[in-house]
Amino acid sequence: MPAGPAPEVAAFFDEATNTVSYVVADPESGAAAVVDPVLDYDPDTGRTSTESARAIAEHVRARGLAVEWLLETHVHADHLSAAGWLRAEIGGAVGIGERVLEVREAFAGMFPAGSGAARAGSPQFDRLFADGDRFAIGGLSAAVLHTPGHTPACVAYLVGDAAFVGDTIFMPDFGTARCDFPGGSAEALYDSIGRILALPGETRLFVGHDYKAPGRDRFAWETTVAEQRARNVHVGAGASKAAFARMRAGRDATLARPRLFDAAIPANIGAGPPPPA
Repeated sequence: MPAGPAPEVAAFFDEATNTVSYVVADPESGAAAVVDPVLDYDPDTGRTSTESARAIAEHVRARGLAVEWLLETHVHADHLSAAGWLRAEIGGAVGIGERVLEVREAFAGMFPAGSGAARAGSPQFDRLFADGDRFAIGGLSAAVLHTPGHTPACVAYLVGDAAFVGDTIFMPDFGTARCDFPGGSAEALYDSIGRILALPGETRLFVGHDYKAPGRDRFAWETTVAEQRARNVHVGAGASKAAFARMRAGRDATLARPRLFDAAIPANIGAGPPPPA
């Protein structure tokens, strides 16, 4: 685990996309990172708004934080990223896993020339992270854990006693992420989750989405490694890789295409603006 003080974590839940964004702050220096910020998007009109991102910016300013990083755990298919807008508004370098180039290649034929998914050259990210890379958020030491399966480019960010795991694993009563996008793999996801569950049991895990599992009437997004090991309905209590892959294949076959897929992928894959309305 990265060394240093425990980060302060503020969560921002976007119910329209069931996405959780985070502001991760060093309590000593006031340096901060934003994880998976949401740009509001109306698919009926094609228009965007920045209400969700402004709430993050207002929190940053109210706390007097200095944003050093805007971190994406992967190329999102279910919401548009506000990282580009926040970079202009409050600063910070935009980072994502280096295998985003493979994700763009896998999706390139599905979108028109000129879209983020079809552009040649490097995406407009400031930093492409490799597995094991380390960086600082003020006095906090952070590390990158490559967690493919949902997409080839997924990463988790380990900051102090906290891990921001994106769509790799959800709350214990909901389970795990789908693996049927181009380049996805249930077997790879199982191994990635194994890496996360090998962290110390007290590690705080912050998930990228929540959908209220059956029997739960409130949204939740924070759990621990120990809780996931014991209670995750898909991988807890020693579920085998073969059983997990069979479960995921059956479950994924029933899932609909994400509602914002056609807008989200071209915008997010190049860290660029959304498509024209």
